[in-house]
Amino acid sequence: MGGEGRGRWAVAARALRLRHAASCACAPYSHFSRRRFCLWALRRGVLRGLMSMLRPEVPPASPSVPAVSPSSVEARSQGPRYNFGLQETPQRCPSAQAASSSSPPGTSGAAGDRSGSSSLPRHPPSARPAQDSYFTNKRSYAENTLASHFTLGTSSSSARDSNYPQILKTPLSAGNPQRPGYKSWTLQMEYSATSSSAVSAHSPSVIVAVVEGRGLARGEIGMASIDLKSPQIILSQFADNTTYAKVITKLKILSPLEIIMSNTACVVGNSTKLFTLITENFKNVNFTTIQRKYFNETKGLEYIEQLCITEFSTVLMEVQSKYYCLAAVAALLKYVEFIQNSVYAPKSLKICFQGSEQTAMIDSSSTQNLELIINNQDSRSNHTLFGVLNYTKTPGGSRRLRSNILEPLIDVETINMRLDCVQELLQDEELFFGLQSVLARFLDTEQLLSVLVQIPKQDTINAAESKITNLIYLKHTLELVDPLKTTLKNCNTPLLRAYYGSLEDKRFVIILDKIKTVINDDARYMKGCLNMRTQKCYAVRSNINEFLDIARRTYTEIVDDIAGMISQLAEKYSLPLRTSFSSARGFFIQMTTDCTALPNDQLPSEFIKISKVKNSYSFTSADLIKMNERCQESLREIYHMTYMIVCKLLSEIYEHIHCLHKLSDTVSMLDMLLSFAHACTLSDYVRPEFTDTLAIKHGWHPILEKISVEKPVANNTYITEGSNFFIITGPNMSGKSTYLKQIALCQIMAQIGSYVPAEYASFRIAEQIFTRISTDDDIETNSSTFMKEMKEIAYILHNANDKSLILIDELGRGTNTEEGIGICYAVCEYLLSLKAFTLFATHFLELCHIDVLYPNVENVHFEVQHVKNTSRNKEAILYTYKLSKGLTEEKNYGLKAAEVSSLPPSIVLDAKEITSQITRQILQSQRSTPEMERQRAVYHLATRLVQTARNSQLDPDSLRTYLSNLKKKYEADFPRAKQVSGNTEE
Repeated sequence: MGGEGRGRWAVAARALRLRHAASCACAPYSHFSRRRFCLWALRRGVLRGLMSMLRPEVPPASPSVPAVSPSSVEARSQGPRYNFGLQETPQRCPSAQAASSSSPPGTSGAAGDRSGSSSLPRHPPSARPAQDSYFTNKRSYAENTLASHFTLGTSSSSARDSNYPQILKTPLSAGNPQRPGYKSWTLQMEYSATSSSAVSAHSPSVIVAVVEGRGLARGEIGMASIDLKSPQIILSQFADNTTYAKVITKLKILSPLEIIMSNTACVVGNSTKLFTLITENFKNVNFTTIQRKYFNETKGLEYIEQLCITEFSTVLMEVQSKYYCLAAVAALLKYVEFIQNSVYAPKSLKICFQGSEQTAMIDSSSTQNLELIINNQDSRSNHTLFGVLNYTKTPGGSRRLRSNILEPLIDVETINMRLDCVQELLQDEELFFGLQSVLARFLDTEQLLSVLVQIPKQDTINAAESKITNLIYLKHTLELVDPLKTTLKNCNTPLLRAYYGSLEDKRFVIILDKIKTVINDDARYMKGCLNMRTQKCYAVRSNINEFLDIARRTYTEIVDDIAGMISQLAEKYSLPLRTSFSSARGFFIQMTTDCTALPNDQLPSEFIKISKVKNSYSFTSADLIKMNERCQESLREIYHMTYMIVCKLLSEIYEHIHCLHKLSDTVSMLDMLLSFAHACTLSDYVRPEFTDTLAIKHGWHPILEKISVEKPVANNTYITEGSNFFIITGPNMSGKSTYLKQIALCQIMAQIGSYVPAEYASFRIAEQIFTRISTDDDIETNSSTFMKEMKEIAYILHNANDKSLILIDELGRGTNTEEGIGICYAVCEYLLSLKAFTLFATHFLELCHIDVLYPNVENVHFEVQHVKNTSRNKEAILYTYKLSKGLTEEKNYGLKAAEVSSLPPSIVLDAKEITSQITRQILQSQRSTPEMERQRAVYHLATRLVQTARNSQLDPDSLRTYLSNLKKKYEADFPRAKQVSGNTEE
């Protein structure tokens, strides 16, 4: 500003000060000063007009690529659950265009019904809301945006009409989209630095687009998901069968806030099977359908080229021929744009492709049966596998642990690299505690990055405050890189060394240096809303902006005046008043005293808005309310000027900021590995090995250990390809179901890179884990216990393969005995044709004789002891929970359990007599011949020899001794085999 400008400014200032002094002469607790004039001038917009000339240019945003607006999502989430068929108004409908000819038959969007590939129109200048100030209403803008582009139509039966209806009546909605039990999620986008609790870290924040090919391509699924807490898009494309098990499983893992599908998938009376299954399995999720032409793979590829950061640009090579996931991402981003009031900056998103072959598949029913994430008895309880392993320090680490439990790894090399890291953390105490200390100071890096790469379409006061806050969080995060690097400096394992190398990225230093030229060194993340407000006010260094310095001095004076006023009131009324602050009320007065200390047991009439909790009073006064208003006005101006400085700073560091993707991955993975090591220190876990055998020595249930006062009873497990089918028998409550769950939990722990609860453990990689454990009715799907059993077992039979782990508990008990035995026998014979590892717990002792026909069947049982109760002169059953070989010797243990109950003795006697008669009729003894025993012995010897050839690491002498012992065992177990062989030779 030149000398002439300063002169005019001084003349105007003197005139305004004189005018303002006359109006403020009688104001309480105030005196006119130059600083007071500056505040008044700020309120009148004098400085704002001058500052607008200094406003920096915000980096240009992608014109058609959105991020997610909390206000618009919140407004939308309170509507009906089915928000079908959002589309543009007819007068703005773009003309259809021809699609690329490179798409296969049945491709969605342009490759599906060829409806065109045009994008939705932008705002005409007249349609945009007026921007009279930098702080206009963000919600109203989002609502105007939606209103200008979307209209609600009426029902129509034409699926290919360009004016397809927006709201459809489906069989599920029955004419009323909002069904009983509907739950609407309200998304909170503000950044919150909270602890890594499972609830806060895993609240719904994912929007998913799903599309299925048509015609010859039916069964080919494309999915795209974007997490509103993380600037990352995950693409998937895979083939699924008619049960759509992979789709349902992936959606269960994502826990979506909203699912987007094509309007042609939900035509009235002709909904696709995929749409029907998804709506049945996700009753508390919002569903939205958009025109199929927006599922356009050409647009999807353009979005990826425009938004994907350089480090992950290789994703283009992976997906350029995967038309369905490209179509899904096009629809996802186009839809999100219309619920959005900000856009993602170009080259700001991490985009990756994840097929279904990289991880083991655990269906949603097994997830529930095994209590991996949620306890079946109490959803708030941490008695789950996630609760057992979750000692993470950051929200990102907690999310990574959850996703790994739901999708364990199948790559042995990667698993062993993780196990090496856990082993080093356990052996190096300094590394363990040092890493724990540093990670505990990290905030949610993924969410921070997500907010930083969004550029608001309007400069609201909330946007300004959010940007300032997140810049402070960014500085706080970058200052932790050096301590983290120092902690990892002397690591030995390749994975930890790789993470150390990723922290040497020079961009971390470049960004931090740029931030420190503008932001005070003392500005940092602090707990408490008043502390954080102070940090935001004084974040920018002094002497960068003269008007900002004046506004901050004014704000300081107002705060001092508030404290002085409350002190004067305390002296005036002789009361122990103190100044308090909350984000909702601003500054207010608090007092803790007995009612008898108050004159007439009442507070002075000057105090208003009084609330009392026990002996604590909270109140304010008219003057304090006015001073709070002045304080807020001063804050708005401070935030406004700070925001402009911050925007300029962010525009300089945007090109470097994507190194935070690498940092967030590093922090979350280190946090999860540290959590595994922490869990090992609290129990005697052992490092697992990976072979072609499932061998567990003295293994126990990890969740039961957390619940029980005493350590659970340990059991052995040995399953090979030669003995891959185990039939488990034993009385009720002897431990069969617990044992089955224990095997599955140990398998999952091993495949995510954790140590397992055992003295020794070897696992075969399981590509799929199936369980059939629950026996409850399902009222919602009108399924009885038996029908639910049949659905679950049918799912297993359709999807199991040779690399599966199958756990079945008491199949067939939902129907009569004869039918139950027949179904179980047929199911067992089918599973015996596979090389899958199967554990089959049953009460049908007739099934145990199947080992005569199939040498790969093993019978085991849980032992019980009979103890005489001298006081009641009756026998009691003592459960040992020990697993032993062979068929259980307990007969009619259900009758014994009934006998110790309160059933009348006459009923028990009649039941025994009837049972003995039925048993004589249906149970026929089956004895094996010497030839069968010989064949069985030879089979087991052959499988042991094959296993030795594959996995043996013995030296020649030890191997010779082992083979000799194997021969002796073979001859000792079956002495008749040699005799039969000799007779044959003669």
